[in-house]
Amino acid sequence: MDHISPVLWQFLQKWLTHFALFPPEASKIAPEMDALYFFMALVSLVGLVIVVLLIVSFSILYSKKRHPKAVQIEGSTILEATWTIIPLGLFLIMFVWGALLYFRIYTPPANAMNIYVVGKQWMWKAEHPGGQHEINALHVPVGRPIQLTLISQDVFHSFSIPAFRVKREAIPGRYTTVWFEATTPGTYHLFCTQYCGTNHSQMIGDVVVMTPDDFKKWLEGSTSGNSLAQDGERLFTSLSCSSCHNTRPDARGPSLANVYDSRLTLSTGETITADDAYLRQAILNPSQHITQGYAPIMPTYQGQVSEEGVIALVEYIKNLDSDYRVQQTLNTTDLVPESPAGKAATPGKAPAAQKEVKP
Repeated sequence: MDHISPVLWQFLQKWLTHFALFPPEASKIAPEMDALYFFMALVSLVGLVIVVLLIVSFSILYSKKRHPKAVQIEGSTILEATWTIIPLGLFLIMFVWGALLYFRIYTPPANAMNIYVVGKQWMWKAEHPGGQHEINALHVPVGRPIQLTLISQDVFHSFSIPAFRVKREAIPGRYTTVWFEATTPGTYHLFCTQYCGTNHSQMIGDVVVMTPDDFKKWLEGSTSGNSLAQDGERLFTSLSCSSCHNTRPDARGPSLANVYDSRLTLSTGETITADDAYLRQAILNPSQHITQGYAPIMPTYQGQVSEEGVIALVEYIKNLDSDYRVQQTLNTTDLVPESPAGKAATPGKAPAAQKEVKP
């Protein structure tokens, strides 16, 4: 840190890390978080020393031996103002400093690479946009902003990487985000820091920070063959979503091309941004937000589509910049005259889902 002696800073960092009292600093935000932490610790230490010294000195100066008879001491307005204003100023500095760091940590930059993380008793499942899947592990490149979009499949979890000074809750039914930029290649510990059941202590893993070239090789060697968007398109087709969400004049649902991050007008007259959270709710609880001009006829897929399936659908819709592929799928469906059982296929009618659908 520029405002702290480099020698003192390196001594504190290396000494604390060597004795396993402090995790290493492996992200851009880590030194700033540590600076706030040491500032708060220093203020607390100085305050403790002042209070102890005052107690000891007053005990000696105003002891019964020195003053057998009590002496009335009048108050001092200047003294009272001093011990009120100085602590208040220090607390406000901590508050503003902490708030600035908080908003920075939880506001990902626009160029951040997004990775989905699903918490489940008792494991972490990471979903990369290219289709790479990991359990209790996370591979990221060094020097690139990484946004984590977290959600829990069952109970509350807390995703924590101490070396990055990052911690964020994974909440059932709601997306939360956090970001970091790793600065040093290596392997770092990943923990769940929210008690989540019997095997909570086993919900651990590793974050592997790699050079850009090594990360590219890892991506190429770990792909499942389909990206998340491709898995989402396959699921979108299997659920016959294109029968309603298309650009035909008689379409029963709005077109989803370029809908992501746009402003939508609801049947109530309210406007809302179509972000990840909105798309998830539109899939699992469509009656909550009805787009203006359309009837509330979309069925819910709650319990039918897995959390990974919802992520794939959301990623597909986020990357849907035209209706070409939707129309192509719809036209292909219209050309099918009969089903394998010999009955005419009904375009737009999704098969009854009895089991959880996975991408």
